[in-house]
Amino acid sequence: MVVYIIMAIIAYLIGSINFSIIISKKVAGFDVREKGSGNAGTTNMLRSVGKGAAAITLICDILKGVVSILIALLAGNIIKDLDKELLIQIAGIAVVIGHTFPIFFGFKGGKGVATSLGVLLMSNWQIGLICLVFALVLIVLTRMVSLGSCSAAILFPVLTLFINEHYMVLSDGKSGNVYFIYSVILAIVVLYNHRSNIKRMMNGTENRISFSKK
Repeated sequence: MVVYIIMAIIAYLIGSINFSIIISKKVAGFDVREKGSGNAGTTNMLRSVGKGAAAITLICDILKGVVSILIALLAGNIIKDLDKELLIQIAGIAVVIGHTFPIFFGFKGGKGVATSLGVLLMSNWQIGLICLVFALVLIVLTRMVSLGSCSAAILFPVLTLFINEHYMVLSDGKSGNVYFIYSVILAIVVLYNHRSNIKRMMNGTENRISFSKK
């Protein structure tokens, strides 16, 4: 039990390192949460700071999820008699919660999409790629990042019910169903963080991104 708690704390602290806030202050001289949508994430960085800063933020946020899962995997390999699936799931959920409610930045962070992507790709690269492509297609067609993000979040739990291969950890005799509750929790966190976006989408007033070079 102690190992699981320590893993949750480590992953949460990693998630709490909010690169959009750090980068926006260094590059532009302001806290990105004070501009645009007020969200500390890649999309608001793109609108408020620029493409370069947004790209760095995206990569760093994805890496938070990757690193957290790798630490959980390492701990599971070193310490015997641990439930490795559970350890990875705890790390994945904790790092996304840390990104959303960062202890270092007044518990006001981002929406967790990029970090969730890192977690998802590490948990099961096949499901991760399917969700990523699905999200990108929707974003290109609708120009709404929120729609792609929310739809991919919903797709994740569905895929765990049908895909039993390519999980980073899946003990003999177990199916992808052991990741279902985990995937539902991550989906709920992402959807909760997009509640204002969902309301705007329903009202037809959601912001759209531009793919022009301007």
